[in-house]
Amino acid sequence: MKQSHTILLVQPSHRAETRTYSDYESVNECLEGICKIYEEHLKKSNPNSPSITYDISQLFDFIDHLADLSCLVFQKNAGCYSPHDKEWVKEKIYVMLRKQAGKA
Repeated sequence: MKQSHTILLVQPSHRAETRTYSDYESVNECLEGICKIYEEHLKKSNPNSPSITYDISQLFDFIDHLADLSCLVFQKNAGCYSPHDKEWVKEKIYVMLRKQAGKA
């Protein structure tokens, strides 16, 4: 996938002050960032666990339970950002992880 500046908007709870954003050089970096957010959540939830493992359905449940999560992906030809919702994010994560599993 070509490099497209991507902004990740996350709101874990319904409280507006929990909103955060991060920016990435590419969509894939953003998707990896979402996985890292989930892994940090797991580490906080299981502080005594020496290793963290999860499957894609657990990651998708986490995404579904966030109050909001969306990506803004820069479209060079249009000169603007296009918004993408949780379903798009999950689809892209699925494809990315499948590719990574194939290389492993």
